[in-house]
Amino acid sequence: MPKSRIKESRNLSGRSTFLLLGPAFVAAIAYVDPGNVAANLTAGATYGYLLLWVLILANLVAVIVQYQSAKVGLVTGQSLAELLGDRLKTGPRRLYWGQAELVAAATDIAEVIGGAIALNLLFGVPLLLGGVIVGVASMILLAVQSRRGQRPFEIVIVTLLAVIVVGFVSGLFVADLDPVEMLAGVVPRFQGADSVLLASSMLGATVMPHVIYLHSALARDRHGVTDDPGRIRMLLRATRWDVGAALVVAGAINISMLLLAASSLRGVEGTDTIEGAHAAIEANLGPVVGVVFAIGLLASGLASTSVGTYAGASIMGGLLRVKIPLLARRLVTLLPALVVLAIGFDPTRALVLSQVVLSFGIPFALVPLVKFASSKTLMGEFANAAWLRWTSWVATSAIIVINIVLIVLVVTGA
Repeated sequence: MPKSRIKESRNLSGRSTFLLLGPAFVAAIAYVDPGNVAANLTAGATYGYLLLWVLILANLVAVIVQYQSAKVGLVTGQSLAELLGDRLKTGPRRLYWGQAELVAAATDIAEVIGGAIALNLLFGVPLLLGGVIVGVASMILLAVQSRRGQRPFEIVIVTLLAVIVVGFVSGLFVADLDPVEMLAGVVPRFQGADSVLLASSMLGATVMPHVIYLHSALARDRHGVTDDPGRIRMLLRATRWDVGAALVVAGAINISMLLLAASSLRGVEGTDTIEGAHAAIEANLGPVVGVVFAIGLLASGLASTSVGTYAGASIMGGLLRVKIPLLARRLVTLLPALVVLAIGFDPTRALVLSQVVLSFGIPFALVPLVKFASSKTLMGEFANAAWLRWTSWVATSAIIVINIVLIVLVVTGA
């Protein structure tokens, strides 16, 4: 850990909780990336309010998960990927990195494509060129983190998050919501195999495995490493506020997307793509709402692809014990997204499928996280309480069951 960060951490110990907020807001960007936009708009336009309960439960799980990730980083002084890297033999460690890297690649594809779609909607930029522009812009954001440190990077990301809030929530003020159907959407249920596939996509877009790895590193790097129980307790209190506030914002954005689609896009032809949904939003709610929506999508793509690259570097460093510059990694991970855009694959379909891939990666991050966070040997007095331990295992089991059901549906063609 750099001495400057440890010194900064000590200086922050006497300041207000507000000044300790930030890491969770960076992590929360992953919960409102373009993959969320595709999954949530598709869910609302296709099934109305039916899958609202998925977002509510997924966001509650996300709060529990992200708090545990940050806690592990603060208490142990290691990221989740580093803890795994220390405990796995060479072969399994490389395999573990392979699946984590696949998840990171799926994430990046969604984020770059989303930003490219936004540029196309706003300025008519061709998708491939838009992907390149998003990649270059994300390099600039990563340069801020590399040269100025984490705090300025947090400020930039939080500013983009504010733009995303305006972009995706503003449409609700002119939408015609149905309170009765909204209430019915809180009741867990499905409507055929396609709704299960879509629910899995929404789950993968909301509880994202790469940010489960990342948050432990973000909290540790921001606050430094300490073995002082008093300071750890203070940081954990601040972290609870940080995670709660950040994911309330992210949850509100996701729910707003689905409500907007359910109230304004259901049954409208062509809303199975982001471009079609944008056109329908403009037609039904006005061009101003359409422009604001596209700006929110662009901010989402720019911020989330930068955070995703940061997460991928953290995963690689912990599991492979190899560190490469963030900008170099950005160049490499940009290629798959550009290939998808170049071959003309349906971008919205690519976004939804990428979220399904993310859903399959969740157990690989979540199972060790809960195990480490519940270990008295590793965490001492800060190990998970019994209620949190059991809640976490129930949530993890539910996610695994949903993925098994999805595999069966896909294999059988149901």
